[in-house]
Amino acid sequence: MNDFPTTAQAVIVGGGIIGCSTAYHLAKLGWEVVLLERHKLTSGTTFHAAGLVGQLRSSANITELLGYSVKLYDTLEQETGQATGWKRNGGLRLACNEERWTEVKRQATTARSFGLDMQLLTPSEARELWPLMDVSDVVGAAFLPTDGQANPSDITLSLAKGARMAGARIIEDCAVLSVEREKGVITGVKTRHGLIKTGVVVACCGQWTREFAAPLGVTVPLVSMEHQYMVTEPIDGVTRDLPTLRDPDRLTYWKEEVGGLVMGGYEPNPKPWAISGIPEGFHYTLLDSDFDHFEQIMELALGRVPALETAGIKTLTNGPESFTPDGNFILGEAPEQKGFFVGAGFNAFGIASGGGAGMALAEWVAKGEPPLDLWPVDIRRFGRPHFDTDWVRTRTVEAYGKHYTMAWPSEEHDSGRPGRRSPLYDRLKARGAVFGEKMGWERPNWFAAEGEHAGDIYTYGRPNWFAAVGREHRAAREAAVLIDQTSFAKFLLKGPDAESVLQWICAGDIGGPVGTLNYTQMLNDRGGIEADLTVLRRAEDEFYIVTGTGFATRDFDWIKRGIPEGANAQLIDVTSGHAVLSLMGPKARDILAHVTRADVSNAALPFGTAKQIAIAGAPVWALRVSYVGELGWELHMPMESAATVFDALHMAGASHGLVDAGYRAIETLRLEKGYRAWAGDIGPDSTPLEAGLGFAVKLGKGAFRGREAIVAQKAEGVRKMLATVTAAPEVILLGRETIFRNGERVGYLSSGGYGHTLGKAIGMGYLKTPEGVTRDWVLSGSYELEVATERVPCEVTLSPLYDPTHARLKS
Repeated sequence: MNDFPTTAQAVIVGGGIIGCSTAYHLAKLGWEVVLLERHKLTSGTTFHAAGLVGQLRSSANITELLGYSVKLYDTLEQETGQATGWKRNGGLRLACNEERWTEVKRQATTARSFGLDMQLLTPSEARELWPLMDVSDVVGAAFLPTDGQANPSDITLSLAKGARMAGARIIEDCAVLSVEREKGVITGVKTRHGLIKTGVVVACCGQWTREFAAPLGVTVPLVSMEHQYMVTEPIDGVTRDLPTLRDPDRLTYWKEEVGGLVMGGYEPNPKPWAISGIPEGFHYTLLDSDFDHFEQIMELALGRVPALETAGIKTLTNGPESFTPDGNFILGEAPEQKGFFVGAGFNAFGIASGGGAGMALAEWVAKGEPPLDLWPVDIRRFGRPHFDTDWVRTRTVEAYGKHYTMAWPSEEHDSGRPGRRSPLYDRLKARGAVFGEKMGWERPNWFAAEGEHAGDIYTYGRPNWFAAVGREHRAAREAAVLIDQTSFAKFLLKGPDAESVLQWICAGDIGGPVGTLNYTQMLNDRGGIEADLTVLRRAEDEFYIVTGTGFATRDFDWIKRGIPEGANAQLIDVTSGHAVLSLMGPKARDILAHVTRADVSNAALPFGTAKQIAIAGAPVWALRVSYVGELGWELHMPMESAATVFDALHMAGASHGLVDAGYRAIETLRLEKGYRAWAGDIGPDSTPLEAGLGFAVKLGKGAFRGREAIVAQKAEGVRKMLATVTAAPEVILLGRETIFRNGERVGYLSSGGYGHTLGKAIGMGYLKTPEGVTRDWVLSGSYELEVATERVPCEVTLSPLYDPTHARLKS
């Protein structure tokens, strides 16, 4: 190949829809792009995709990405002259029982919160749009007019043509043999035609991505699953404008194709594929049809569309697709390897995601950060458990099987458990703990009393753990609770330059004396909150950093990338070495004083400080901090001391009303106190000033990342402001409910729950207006919430609902 390129700013590996979309967008950003496909474009898994394009997801930003896909597909054919098969024929979703109807109504509220026009229909109205279906069991339906469908191969080829028009090189029949590195830095890709020098590699290799990334030490948690759909001959009554149809109670989806129907589904007993590896030379290849396995889907489908009984069947397509453990796709720069980006794991909705995901990944490559907060799909949401392919497969089988089951509030996964366990796991289980799981860690969610069912029973109403969480909540307010929070991610930053490094990364001032404990944010250049954590100065050259369980990979990566080249500061993950017991409540000091000789008075150990104390022979760092709004300490100790310290605290606390508590009580307690949760209430798209966290930003300390943005915003004012919302106790708030001010939609709840002390439903959410938001504007309005499509009155405040002066917290 005489004109084979020898250099490129970025090399994209994989010619499916994601690779071609990324090339299209990156070339339009002016980058010199080469896309390499080992065989032919679409020959991996794109060619056999079903091609439905739905937009609504539980995340506003992921919904926005899918909405971007729709807008791009509207104009792509006109731009490139290449057919796409795209049509906005709308999408229907059915509900066949009351719980599902509640779910659909909540989805409709979420859609409206995100600016989508989702319409609720009666069964007869739904049948008018889809005349072939039997609606005798249908309770209601939702219709999104802007959904649609596309021809997967055509739309990919159109993106490829657009990429070429923008200057990208696309080379087929060119396998990548390896990614070349020198001293850990990517220098190029070695192909069968030669070496291309580059510092950026974008892996869009579909189900091959995990294997492709592994030699670089990069973990991409996806596995291959068989996925089948049927294509019929033309059927009378099937028109070209027939909407796509999702029938989750019958586990099926439908779309029109050449006068016939495509019908597929997500069976509860899916079949993993290529457990021992993908066969060599697998391209433009389908698997053998498995009619026996598909029969369960067929039986459910016949009840919905009786015409299927007499329809001719063209094909039963069985094509492997890449699926992930949580059902979301994977985007971003790998934390293990700078310059290596991933766009993969699209869970059979790659066509819907393709336009937006390619845009976001291109922006990420070109600008070093995503265009908006993409945490639900960020590769850094994964961690240690995801290194094991067998564990990933086990969890992914469960996620696939739940694709169309009810998405219950607070639902936990069951598979691949237990994994990471605190030393206290067996003790807590014996005490009635009902565990949840995060990042592989078993964590106590709540404690069942004698005679109570020690397990979750899911519902959109009041769950079976409501009373138990209320008991724990009241104990925290009135006596004391002990919470095992060993799963916290914990890092050490050590070295002569550790202080200067953290002063640059943190918006707070961490330069106090040894024993100073700071709650701080870490900001991006726009002032957005990239991390929300605590930093303890344990020595002049040593800082102990504590963050949330689920953010272990992300926050470690953010801090590591923030260390300037040449700085003498080393970041170490010490999570597995330290257990954490949180002792919280008005009786916490009495209990702690009973088990240690150290002075734990308010004068000796005030809020925002820490010191090392001895408990039952163990060295324990006592951090005076709280996420529940009460006097208390996080007690950090060697892992091997956890059981001894736990027993000592319970023995001392028995006469003070000490009880065990779990993470669901933490949630109700923090909502009453107005404490923010990263990935819910705060994130990269919100600043401390917008989130009411300006007190934690120390502009006077000197330069830090994001400072200029905060200074500018402080001068100009904010366009959104985080507020706390309360409603009547019978209202069930879960988050994503729409907020109306004086009858106008101004935002939605970022989190929701119940306050057992106040006896009210509580939520938090941003109130937005392009003209700017002030405290007076917020407090002068009349408010309502839309909850499952119904309006309910509510009240809004900018102050903590509980202990607004922090007197209890700092006593």
